[in-house]
Amino acid sequence: MVYGMQPYGIQSMLKEGHKHLSGLDEAVVKNIDACKQLSTITRTSLGPNGMNKMVINHLDKLFVTNDAATIVNELEVQHPAAKILVLAGKAQQEEIGDGANLTVSFAGELLQNAEELIRMGLHPSEIIIGYTKAINKTIEILDELVEKGSEKMDVRIKEEVIIRMKAAVASKQFGQEDILCSLIADACIQVCPKNPANFNVDNVRVAKLLGGGLHNCTIVRGMVLKTDTVGSIKRVEKAKVAVFAGGVDTSATETKGTVLIHSAEQLENYSKTEEAKVEELIKAVAESGAKVIVSGGAVGEMALHFCERYKLMVLKISSKFELRRFCRTTGAVAIVSILVY
Repeated sequence: MVYGMQPYGIQSMLKEGHKHLSGLDEAVVKNIDACKQLSTITRTSLGPNGMNKMVINHLDKLFVTNDAATIVNELEVQHPAAKILVLAGKAQQEEIGDGANLTVSFAGELLQNAEELIRMGLHPSEIIIGYTKAINKTIEILDELVEKGSEKMDVRIKEEVIIRMKAAVASKQFGQEDILCSLIADACIQVCPKNPANFNVDNVRVAKLLGGGLHNCTIVRGMVLKTDTVGSIKRVEKAKVAVFAGGVDTSATETKGTVLIHSAEQLENYSKTEEAKVEELIKAVAESGAKVIVSGGAVGEMALHFCERYKLMVLKISSKFELRRFCRTTGAVAIVSILVY
């Protein structure tokens, strides 16, 4: 029996199929190359006239966007060096809300220049020293470029906000920034808390209605639900609201039960009992003073019949996130099931 030669050195330590890169040329240049590839992808989407990209993610969902944050999020980058660029783009988006593309593209350019210096014979640590000096100088210059009065500006003054917002809006919707900035400023000032640092982006929503255009846009103080009411009652003012997360319907029993019915009379009594139970539940809601029932699930026909009888308006919100926003807007607490009522 002949045994193969035992691997030695680094081969014996790492598993089969590994890649081992050593030296400046191999390791550093390959990392720079990966970052340059990512930068090339996002660069053509930079600026107001940037091109859209079509990205299909792991769930086969299609994105057509020129927003670099969305592109790098959905690309599923595996390379560790390029991943750092992705994280830099995400950090920029979360911190400022704009400029993710510039971050990735600029980093790619810096690395491309660094590659040329490495090929000339400079050591990476020397290049880092140079870039650190550049950072310090940049921070000095940036302080001089701040719009005067921005530090002590009141974020509730619409005109002041619009001046500082235009550049960010124009990078996404070039040519329409004048219309959009006014709308965005109004919406944000409405929901701005006492301390602007606690601003919640989720409090501003965009509802798209079919058949309208940009010039039909309007700001609504409150919450907009695109779906219509379930019943025939369409308008209620100064109403109390009852929110049920689990739906308004007769629920099936938890265990599998068999009901044996011998006569027509028994069948009639069985359905009457069910009707009486549903009516009892809806009546209890009506007697509590509630004028609107909001359901997070299905609304049964029988339950809807009694809601109409007791003049209750019924809304169905199928999205649990939308239901949470509704509760936040009205100050309601969603009850799990109507049966608990």
